[in-house]
Amino acid sequence: MGKAQKKKAMRRHNPMRVPDSHLPQGLASASETSSKTEAILPIIQKMQGTDVAERKWACVAVSNLIQNDPSTRRLLQGKNVVGALITRLTDSEEEVAIEALGALRNLCIDGGYDICAEMYNKSILVPLRTFVPKVSTTLSQYLEGAQNAPENAQTLVYEFADNLITVLWCLSETSNKALTAINEMKLTPFLMSFLAAREKIPLAPVTAAAQCLYVLTDDNYPAIADVRSDGSYIACLMSILTPDETSPPPNPNGKAPVDSPDPRAVTLRVLASGILRNISPIPPPSAASAVDVDKDIVLPQLQPVVSALSLPEASASALELISKSQQDSTTPNIEKLSLKNTPKTDHKSPAEIELERLEGRLRTVQLALEILTGACATLPDPEPETEGEVPTGANEEGDDDIAEDAEDDDADLPPDMDMAIDNDVAMDASAPQPLPALVQPLLALIQPTTLSFPPLAAPSPHPPTTSALSAIHVAALECLNNIFLALARSGGGGGSAADTAGGRAVWDAVWAALGVVGTQTGPGQERRRAMWEVAVGVLWGVASVYRGSLDPNPEHVRALMALCDGASAAAATDAQLRVKCIGTLECLAMSPAPASLEANATIAAYLLSMLPSLSAPVSPAGTEPMLQAAASLIDIYSDEGAPWDGNFRTGGYLERLAESVEGVKKAVRAIDRRKEGGRELRRRGEEVRDNLVAFVEYRRGLGL
Repeated sequence: MGKAQKKKAMRRHNPMRVPDSHLPQGLASASETSSKTEAILPIIQKMQGTDVAERKWACVAVSNLIQNDPSTRRLLQGKNVVGALITRLTDSEEEVAIEALGALRNLCIDGGYDICAEMYNKSILVPLRTFVPKVSTTLSQYLEGAQNAPENAQTLVYEFADNLITVLWCLSETSNKALTAINEMKLTPFLMSFLAAREKIPLAPVTAAAQCLYVLTDDNYPAIADVRSDGSYIACLMSILTPDETSPPPNPNGKAPVDSPDPRAVTLRVLASGILRNISPIPPPSAASAVDVDKDIVLPQLQPVVSALSLPEASASALELISKSQQDSTTPNIEKLSLKNTPKTDHKSPAEIELERLEGRLRTVQLALEILTGACATLPDPEPETEGEVPTGANEEGDDDIAEDAEDDDADLPPDMDMAIDNDVAMDASAPQPLPALVQPLLALIQPTTLSFPPLAAPSPHPPTTSALSAIHVAALECLNNIFLALARSGGGGGSAADTAGGRAVWDAVWAALGVVGTQTGPGQERRRAMWEVAVGVLWGVASVYRGSLDPNPEHVRALMALCDGASAAAATDAQLRVKCIGTLECLAMSPAPASLEANATIAAYLLSMLPSLSAPVSPAGTEPMLQAAASLIDIYSDEGAPWDGNFRTGGYLERLAESVEGVKKAVRAIDRRKEGGRELRRRGEEVRDNLVAFVEYRRGLGL
């Protein structure tokens, strides 16, 4: 089953707020779908004009126009608004540069990677490099004698720092080139200075600094080494996790107290936990070097965060706020935009501000889930694997085929590209472990709300909330995926009747969520697809851990087959999806219940159809799914005494498997080791080929 890995593509605390994949491409279509087309040209003209007030106005206008409006954002991009704003960063008037940076910050958040890449290619880092020491110097001056500085000047600097750091963090996720350039800026002391001063300055720049450092320390050795090298940095991060004596006590029912502090304080603790996990193991002489970061920091800090959120309540609150926002809509005429306020808060009603706060809380939970995903891969601790211990043939007990692909570091790939195990490792372990306590809150977070997956024909009334909700569902499934991967490795979860009932509850909960998600496809429905892709990994893990305890539901069997058939044999990500579907079907085929014999035959026939034959020497399913189908058939029928083995004998499966041997051999020889993942796939193919040959000989020798 596939282990969900943390990828930079998923680390954005605030990813593209308004997904725009459902919109037609091209400026013409953007012009047709935008209600502000006529405002674009005046903005660009005034941004490049000689009047300071107009240049400032134009920068503010960009921030206001793009909010929740991907069509207008695309139109502005088509008019080179990014290049124009970068030029304004070196404007002779400081206020214009401040507003330009704010607009660029909002473009980063609302536009995603494409806009960030455009900014990098247009040399935005050149002016940003000059801002870092200036902000650092000003921050030091304020901290040494803050009472001497006017309050509005301090506010301006802190907002500027927030915007600067946010742009740098978004750029660091854009490409390896951008990350390398930002590494050269040596930002760690700058960012840590905000964390160290968190009690004296606003939380916004502090959390932005923590987010930037969190992203920079994600599999990025230069930043990791910088943080590790200074014991005061680690002490500062640890101190963020120490409860503030002035904070209200936690509510015993797990819900946040009514008078809870700024939610960004929670975000800060989540980020500090993530940074410590990124830099672990923490080297001595730090006192934290003896700490088990996952068990002693990540789980205690983040499990309450994800447990406290009620998605139905959040969705209901969002709908109420959306209604208020629509009733009190004060969307300004572009000509009347205020020049006094900052781009982030111009002309927002109280309901709109509350919606942003709600989105922030949702994004914090999403972030916590993404950090927990890595920790969940070690719950419970798996037994150490013996190097080189690989089964080579079939026997009466049934052999376990293990395939492990190297982790893919490409940020553009889906997180589930690491094939970890394909069946129930150590299911006869003598001390099965119960389900971790984290499972129950995760099951609550995978259940869609009315705002999570609106149909394409009726777009979401508030796309940012919809994006955050659906991201939480996917992230919670990834945590579950890794929990059951770890359980399968350790042999946990399959002991008592209570444990078995818990496994069935998880199985039913995942299918219930998928039933709400549905199978609608097309532009704008990518998160539905992601739900299925990750959920099938969870189903495979649950089915492996509770093999023999889950009776196959014909509807589930048909759904898995349909999903597998709908995947492309040519796409690498779809090949992984097919493998997971096949692995889940394998486990379902091994139910001992008499009523399950028909499902066993249905599944076997389906898996056999994926194997090469004399008439069709190339598998229609693709090489990797074909290998998984062969391995699954071997596992299902490795014990001739199993209740379902009659299907093998009466169905002529042995002859069909024997017929496939030559085709499997040819397919394995054709695997290109030079391609990405090719070496591991070739090794896996050779194992399956040898097992298949041995299995055919074994079954023939039985003479049944």
